[in-house]
Amino acid sequence: MERVELAEAAAVVGALGAPALLLARARLHFLAGLALLAAAELGLAFALVPDQLELIVRSPARLAGAAAGLAAIGGLAALFGRFPAAIPVALLAAAPIRVQVGLGGEEAFLLLPLYGVLAAGALGLAFRLVRGAELRPMPLFLAAPVAAFVAFASLSLLWSRDPREGTIDLLFFLLPFAGLLAVVAQTVLSGAVSRALAGVLLAETAVVAAIGLWQEWTHTLLFADDLQSANAYTSYFRVTSIFKDSSLYGRYLVLGIVVLVVLLWLERIRPAYGLPLLGLLLAGLYFSYSQSSFVALFAAVLVVGLVAGDRVSRRVLAATTAALVLAGVALVAVVAQDESARRITSGRVPLASLTLPVFLDNPVVGVGIGAQPRASSRLEEARERKLRNVSHTTALTVAAELGALGFAAYAALLASAFGAAVLAMRRRRALGLSLLGALTALVVHSAFYSGFLEDPFTWGILGLAAACLSLLPADEPVRAPGGVGDPEGDPGLPRPEAGAAASRGASA
Repeated sequence: MERVELAEAAAVVGALGAPALLLARARLHFLAGLALLAAAELGLAFALVPDQLELIVRSPARLAGAAAGLAAIGGLAALFGRFPAAIPVALLAAAPIRVQVGLGGEEAFLLLPLYGVLAAGALGLAFRLVRGAELRPMPLFLAAPVAAFVAFASLSLLWSRDPREGTIDLLFFLLPFAGLLAVVAQTVLSGAVSRALAGVLLAETAVVAAIGLWQEWTHTLLFADDLQSANAYTSYFRVTSIFKDSSLYGRYLVLGIVVLVVLLWLERIRPAYGLPLLGLLLAGLYFSYSQSSFVALFAAVLVVGLVAGDRVSRRVLAATTAALVLAGVALVAVVAQDESARRITSGRVPLASLTLPVFLDNPVVGVGIGAQPRASSRLEEARERKLRNVSHTTALTVAAELGALGFAAYAALLASAFGAAVLAMRRRRALGLSLLGALTALVVHSAFYSGFLEDPFTWGILGLAAACLSLLPADEPVRAPGGVGDPEGDPGLPRPEAGAAASRGASA
């Protein structure tokens, strides 16, 4: 990358803008943080692809397309300025959609619809704040760790051993998703918004699962050409639906399944509707053959059951889980006698073994954002085997790239995220429990397949938790959750006299 100095300067601006945005307690601070973040994004973009602007200006077709895109963003911004409750719903709808584009001579699948909706949402929110709308500050216990992590990761570009990959991580993931968190946190979570979010997620996951089943039926993939070739040499056929990777597809379906399980458990959806939909999603997930997604689903449903269940169901669930875990360990031990750890773990153990030394050699601040694959590939073992190691464990990647300081910030981020989800559950039981289950699934999945910080759903979950915690005045006591169906434990649950139809007909 030629313009490293520009990228580093933009990273410093982002390290200032993200905390200003997340920690803002006044409208002016929020708007200043938003402006700094936008400036950082522009600087990173020009540093990464300096010739793209010239190509757009010289091509009438590209210029017209860019003008149409800007007009669409402006129209959406006007709409969001009038109907701000539509922002998180639109972001959720756009989150799984990726568009293949040429970027610096390479083909990339980018979240262009999400970026467009996010830009429109930020502009609409800024317009409302300028006109005097009230700012809803994020809880400090959540905002401070996130701001610290984003700022440190941004500054690490200054010493990154792979500035190009680090610039990509900041430009397309970390900085825009910090903005996504801040925008979603301003949402007023009415019952209608919560129901719309659940409905959009379940509808989209159903469509994605149906496409996956169609791919299994026809043995045709849409984007994953490399997987299409690999499928020709296996006895099973892995599907990806609208994604390029089976694990991404599986992770997305797991989120829908977790929310649906919560709604069924709390009787917020009728079994006549929920159970067939659950069958569809599980069938779509099965043909992903994503081991990481299966484990993530198991962990998330276990957490949901232990938190939402009564004493008897918790004991049964704990005993069943223990039996399954013991059976799984025994099965792995038997299989391991004939197969290597590399094959059993789909190559995860060798990848981890090439990542840990990078951290041990750079224990304080790491090798910089985006640089773990390059640093691992330079290890003697990797050179001998001609490997370019991309760690499939988010925690290891963070430790290698950001060192002990960055890992401590990451651990604080996770702790505050789970704490926010638990507190949200005490205020909106179905919503909070869905956030807790989805967060569990993403964290567990990231232990086997990296992408926790690059997934917009991670940041959307944090934003919804922050928005939920802003529903009540700060001095109002938070009531502990009661049992399932106990209206005294959750103001969002209907009372018995409202009738069974009311308790089962509404979603979260």
